[in-house]
Amino acid sequence: MMTNELSTNLSHSENHRHAGLSFLERESTKTKIVLVGNPNVGKSLIFNELSGMNVDVSNYPGTTVEISKGMYGDYEVYDTPGIYGVSSFSDEESVARDIILEADIILNVVEATHLERDLFLTQQLIDMGKKVVVLLNFMDEVKQYDIEIDVRKLSQFLGVDVIPIIAITRTGFEKIPSAITYAKEGTQRLELHSMLHSMLMMVGSQAEALLVLEGDPIIAQRHGVEPGSKRDESYIGRRNRVNYIINQVLKDVSKQQRFSDFVGRMALRPLTGIPILILALYLAYLFIGKFVAQDIVNFTEQQIGKKVWEPWVRSVITDFIPAPSWWNEILVGEFGVITMTTTYLLFLLLPLVSAFYVALSLMEDSGYLPRLATMVDRILSYLGLNGRAIIPLVLGFGCVTSATITTRLLSSEREKTIATAILQFAIPCSAQLAVIAALLAGAGFTPMMLYIMVILSVLIAIGTILKRLLKGESAPLLLDLPPMRMPRVRNIVRKTTFKTYYFMKEATGWFFVGALGVGIAQGTGVLQFLQQLLVPLTTHWLQLPPQAATAFIMGVVRRDFGAAGLYHMTLSPMQIAVALIVITLFVPCIASLTVMMKERGWKEGLAIWTGTWVAAFMVGGLVSQLVL
Repeated sequence: MMTNELSTNLSHSENHRHAGLSFLERESTKTKIVLVGNPNVGKSLIFNELSGMNVDVSNYPGTTVEISKGMYGDYEVYDTPGIYGVSSFSDEESVARDIILEADIILNVVEATHLERDLFLTQQLIDMGKKVVVLLNFMDEVKQYDIEIDVRKLSQFLGVDVIPIIAITRTGFEKIPSAITYAKEGTQRLELHSMLHSMLMMVGSQAEALLVLEGDPIIAQRHGVEPGSKRDESYIGRRNRVNYIINQVLKDVSKQQRFSDFVGRMALRPLTGIPILILALYLAYLFIGKFVAQDIVNFTEQQIGKKVWEPWVRSVITDFIPAPSWWNEILVGEFGVITMTTTYLLFLLLPLVSAFYVALSLMEDSGYLPRLATMVDRILSYLGLNGRAIIPLVLGFGCVTSATITTRLLSSEREKTIATAILQFAIPCSAQLAVIAALLAGAGFTPMMLYIMVILSVLIAIGTILKRLLKGESAPLLLDLPPMRMPRVRNIVRKTTFKTYYFMKEATGWFFVGALGVGIAQGTGVLQFLQQLLVPLTTHWLQLPPQAATAFIMGVVRRDFGAAGLYHMTLSPMQIAVALIVITLFVPCIASLTVMMKERGWKEGLAIWTGTWVAAFMVGGLVSQLVL
């Protein structure tokens, strides 16, 4: 029924490379192994086991999609974003597609409990003419749910090795080296032969010929040909083939209702899903926004950073560089490169980033994250976002800095920009919220409602304006709903460790630059100049005391510094509302700014930063002129 004839005609094109893919160009003759699979199938865990700590994590050129590259013996190993098919519908899919095209061997990770879903991608990789090894993960759950899979027959149908594994316990990993050595092309569908024959003469590789045939505009443009129109026909044929294989290899499936399926359905129904959603968001806020951002960070930053680390390092440096000197102030002063940067990185950012990745890993591994996104997708679509954006927006109330990191979850650059702007403009962090709540409680009901309505209006306005101004459309929420399962502690620890390590590695340079800039501004009198510059604006336009200008400038360093500065001023109830509106909309703190610059680039980061200055004083002034 099937044939491998196509693969024999394509050996001359195995080393075909594209000029635009320098990120993947070989510097040696090492074989490239690429891990490919649907989201949440255990790819990253397998990648970490294979590569150890010998890993390089960097953004794929032109995107904010992170790619991990490591070494496994003499092989180069790449991890790719989770995808459902090889195409160009999102940044993640485009990046995965380019890396797959350059792969010598594909390790296709398949969730054994969802063969009908995952084998569609497997068959596409085989149709592309790639050498494939299938790693059949979650075999422990196969046994738990009484699913019987004929692995030998599955291997025969696909034409490639199929290795049952349990990634979390490394069961079956001992078979991977041999499978890689003898990796082979699988059994392609007979009907593809005639469909690809003419395209091969123009494109030169079976993988790209298939993508052009299925209408991929980027690959077609690279070769100067028109995209094909056979996507539906090809996809239907592939789906039929997968369904046939499933019927042959699944010998018996238990019909008993799983408790995890019941919980999963409850999380999606509005009547039960909304309370579960509120509970999940509240727990995430309690863990990151309260416990870590306030209790843990207060201890690490204030007790360890401010009272132990900074005095010690300041005494050491002062022995070599006298205290009154400009260099001493730059290195170990109030905004010192050594003092403030280390305190921010180790005692502020490290606990926050670690907590975020713990929470994210828990939601990912439990299967709740896609359900959370599904619940709020319709509402967030009005702001140019999809359901995934609920994660950074909620976490922003804990810490805007760590929330900015989570915008990586979003599918398009447009959505990442909108979410980042909303975070920086209109989401007060937990440190601010404590002061804001205390001040508004004393101001009364009317100032409190005024503050809430203005901030909410700005949030909606930012999303609406950017939705109209930025080119493109929001990516549709295409999510698989994996089964709800109990997260594995070992998996959570490994994910958190690796992701935290590489984020901190990338962020360190940005924080040193930020601290150096603030230190120079203080040493040269720029900070003091800005304070004086803001006084007329503060007293006449905002109708606030002159001391408020100092509070706003201190908010550049830490948002809560600015909010706390207002706490000790004598203000009328409406002045409190105006001041809090400005301090909420005001520029992100130095920690948020440096992370934003890293995530979105310096041009976009500076544009958002400048916009917050303008919006804060414009909105605050308009409110002041109306109510004072």
